[in-house]
Amino acid sequence: MSTQNVLDVLQDAFLVLIRVGGPVLIVALVIGLVISIVQATTQIQEQTLSFVPKLFAILLTLVLLGTFMLNTLISFTDQLFAIIAGL
Repeated sequence: MSTQNVLDVLQDAFLVLIRVGGPVLIVALVIGLVISIVQATTQIQEQTLSFVPKLFAILLTLVLLGTFMLNTLISFTDQLFAIIAGL
């Protein structure tokens, strides 16, 4: 296996990481930002106020996008096994 093949696999792995983890992180970031703005404007500094909505938003994101994430991981794993079998 050449260096270029290893770099291609690493590049694909990073792209899969972004595709799988990106939506969840973006949702958590947006919800956290909205809750922080609400907390700053109302001066309520309760820690659970930011945790619970994020938890539910992430759970909803995983329910809605779980099949996409799983299919992406399965496809990448199949590609890795094909590469390993070709060695």
